[in-house]
Amino acid sequence: MASFTVVVGDPESGLAHQLEAEGQDANRFIGKELGEEVDGSAVGLDGYTLELTGGSDNAGRPHNETVAGSQLKEVLMKERQTGYKPDREGERRRITARGRELSDETAQINATIVARGDESVESLLGLESADDGDDADE
Repeated sequence: MASFTVVVGDPESGLAHQLEAEGQDANRFIGKELGEEVDGSAVGLDGYTLELTGGSDNAGRPHNETVAGSQLKEVLMKERQTGYKPDREGERRRITARGRELSDETAQINATIVARGDESVESLLGLESADDGDDADE
């Protein structure tokens, strides 16, 4: 059975939340491609919509949007992009990358929130502290 670490970026707060998707929830991600939108309920964010922005496999190889499917492929990279940062102008290097489709080989998925639900992210994840209004130190 598949399981993923899903890193969800919140553009409003600037925070990223590392969540787990296992079992049937993880199966919702298999077959999706980078750039697609998925329901946030798979990671406990009911009412939210997430856009898949990237990921990596178990060996740390990044998903690349230019590679079709979910297989590994060597890609000649000419400029700065995911998985490659050239040291000098004009440098090229062949890098092994995984395709843009998510599969059970994927270990980490990166996503960002594109549509919000009624509740805040913190309340859905149980991150709100009970004493937000109390200032006992004063």
